[in-house]
Amino acid sequence: MNLDQSALTRIAEALERISPPPAPSPDFDAAAAFVWHPGDMAAYDTLTPVAAVNRVDLDLLQGIDRARDTLLENTRRFAKGLPANNALLWGARGMGKSSLVKAAHAQVNAEGHRVLLVEVLRDDIPTLHRLLSIVRRTQDRRFLMFCDDLSFDRDDTHYKSLKAALDGGVEGRPANAVFYATSNRRHLMPRDMIENEQRSGINPGEATEEKVSLSDRFGLWLGFHPCDQNEFLSMIRTYCDAYGIGISDDDLRAEAIEWRQTRGAVSGRVAWQFVQDLAGRRGIALNR
Repeated sequence: MNLDQSALTRIAEALERISPPPAPSPDFDAAAAFVWHPGDMAAYDTLTPVAAVNRVDLDLLQGIDRARDTLLENTRRFAKGLPANNALLWGARGMGKSSLVKAAHAQVNAEGHRVLLVEVLRDDIPTLHRLLSIVRRTQDRRFLMFCDDLSFDRDDTHYKSLKAALDGGVEGRPANAVFYATSNRRHLMPRDMIENEQRSGINPGEATEEKVSLSDRFGLWLGFHPCDQNEFLSMIRTYCDAYGIGISDDDLRAEAIEWRQTRGAVSGRVAWQFVQDLAGRRGIALNR
C-alpha cells in the first residue's frame, strides 16, 4: 500500500509523541541537594534542585556524639573517594537521625568537598535502578542518597528493590554513590511480621532471613536511644545560646520540664519545639 507524504508525516509525528526525545541531563551545579522525582509515561525522571536545605548545624546536635563522629568520618571518606559504607540510623524518634545526615553532608561540603545529597522518598524506591543509571553516567560527582523514615509493612515488596540497589545485581552499587537511611526499626520490618514468618512459614528460617537481610546491606548501624532529662535540658541550653535567647538556668529548667510533661516525652525534637515556643513568646526570630 502506498502512503502519501502527508500520511507519513502524521505517522512520524505520532511516533514522536509516543516516544519523546531523551530527557535533558540534570544540572548538578544548580544546588548541593536534590529530590528524586521519577516520571511516568507522560513525564521525565527529574532531579529537582533544593535551594535551601532544612537543617541545623552539626554543633547543635547534642547527646549523639558517637553516632555523629562515626557518620561524619564515613561521609568524609566517601567524599575523598575512599571506601565507605551504607548507613542505617535507627532508633528512638525525634533524636536527630535525619538532622545528623543533613548536618554531616553540610559539614563535609563546608570542608571543601563536593557531595550531592539526593533525597529518595520511600514510595519511589522501586525506581532506584533508574536513579542509579544516572549516577553511573556521572562519575565526576559523588552522590549521597538519603531515604528518611524508611520502613516496610506486611505484603510490601519494595524492600526487594532496595536490596538490589544497595549491593545486589551484576553491576552492584556505583562507586560514586552511598545510601543513608533513617528508621525507627532496626530491621526495617515490623516485629510481628518477622515473628509470624517464624511461626507459620514452611521454611520459617529462610523466610525470616529474607526480610532481616535487608539491614545487612548497611555496613553502619547507628543506634539512637531516648535521652534523659539532663540531656534534654542540655539540648535546650545549646539552642538558646546559639540563637541568643537569654534565659536563666532556673527558668529554663522549670519551663522546659513543664513543656515536656505536657508532651509526655523527652527528645531532641521536643527540645527544639520548646525553643521555638520560647523564642516566639520573646519575639526572637530563629534564622536556621
